[in-house]
Amino acid sequence: MILAEGLSHPASLAYALLLPAVVHQWPGEGELVRERVETATALASEQGFKCWTIWGVILHGWGLTQAGQSTQGIRLLGEGLAAWQESGSQIFRPYFLALLAERYAQAGQVEDGLRTVIDGLACVERTEERWHEAELYRLKGELTLQAGDLNEAEACFRNAIDIAQRQATKSWELRAVMSLARLWQEQGKQTEAHKLLSDSYNWFSEGFDTKDLREAKGLLEELG
Repeated sequence: MILAEGLSHPASLAYALLLPAVVHQWPGEGELVRERVETATALASEQGFKCWTIWGVILHGWGLTQAGQSTQGIRLLGEGLAAWQESGSQIFRPYFLALLAERYAQAGQVEDGLRTVIDGLACVERTEERWHEAELYRLKGELTLQAGDLNEAEACFRNAIDIAQRQATKSWELRAVMSLARLWQEQGKQTEAHKLLSDSYNWFSEGFDTKDLREAKGLLEELG
């Protein structure tokens, strides 16, 4: 951020403002996302940076859903994604689709969520942009679980874990492990769920105040 401000280069500054918003989005820090996005979007709009403006709209939509404004947030996410596609840009699209699918899952809109996830996974295969692949499979599992297909949900969670392990993305692995552990908890597999989650959780040596690690600790205590 300091380097971008020193350059007196608005495009670099807008990008530098958006990236921290993404960093805050991953652990679910909605208020910080909204603060960063507001500044970034104002600059991008003023300078006519269309892609950065759209990116800001998408993150703002996600932030609204975090604040309990689900309908408006999902609408903005959809509008932002449509504008991103119209711009011809494909980069970050799997990530943006995962954000929308996550909100659909939270709102219980299973059909919309599954359609969005399938679109995201197809985009991953088409573009080879795989950094959000594990999370897309985890979300597919959550949505499939809401649809009542436990076997398919478990297969999706396992696939997400395998992908995250191959990519050495420990945060995505922990999320997928928590999803599978919760499913096993519901099935009475307390011991297996506890071992699976503790193995993943114990890898971490910092960040214990983040949302995912707090949830993982709470789930471990439930599993006992």
